[in-house]
Amino acid sequence: MRTAEVTPSGALMRWTEIPGDRGRPRVYLHGLGAAAAPYYAATVARPELVGARSLLVDLLGFGTSDRPTDFDYTLEQHTDAVAALLAAAGVRGADVIGHSMGGAIAVLLADRHPHLVARLVLVDPSLDPGTPERGRAGGGGIASYSEDEYLAGGWREIRDLVGPHWWSTLRLAGPEALHRSAVHLVRGTDPTVRARLAALTVPRLLLHPSSDAPYPGGPELLAAGVAVVPVPDCGHNVMLDNPDAFTAELARFLAD
Repeated sequence: MRTAEVTPSGALMRWTEIPGDRGRPRVYLHGLGAAAAPYYAATVARPELVGARSLLVDLLGFGTSDRPTDFDYTLEQHTDAVAALLAAAGVRGADVIGHSMGGAIAVLLADRHPHLVARLVLVDPSLDPGTPERGRAGGGGIASYSEDEYLAGGWREIRDLVGPHWWSTLRLAGPEALHRSAVHLVRGTDPTVRARLAALTVPRLLLHPSSDAPYPGGPELLAAGVAVVPVPDCGHNVMLDNPDAFTAELARFLAD
């Protein structure tokens, strides 16, 4: 476990590091309410991927990282905190792999801090603004509460909606961090994450469940040079549901 101070008030982000010296460093970013090691450790240990220095990063407010309440948890702030961590770790020109909200942060990292990112792998990423909707398990459901409502008991309703796997990491998140992150994820950015992704020039791979085919806006992303690849037999958590196919696609892209 390693640590870096990433905010003026001294909040600490933590990451699990797997040493290696083959190729570029790799940075793994998790989604809303998740943590890096439970979602990525098995992937990093696969024979096809061993040998590279790999950082499994817990975003501020989640996993093992600090949960400051004086932080707004916008996507831009999450991004700049990751950039501060990478600077402290001496990482630049990395292959960045981001799932869900972590995919949005990966895109913003390449846009706001281009020297840090050489290639992007986005795993069913959050590219577009959403709609708050009470009774949903995801970010839209969390964002349908005010912060006071969520802290006063809305989190219990969310707990009852999510499955045991997500709750195992969701319960580790700071409640303010989770709610504020969900609100800003649903609100999106200007320009949108999708527009920023299309404007990037680094190599980009987007993996999504084949059940979502045709992928929304896929032709436009393909025209912008993004490789959009469906993965069979999986849901949103592609790396957990079909680790063999996920690893194969990731290894193929990173080997180019």
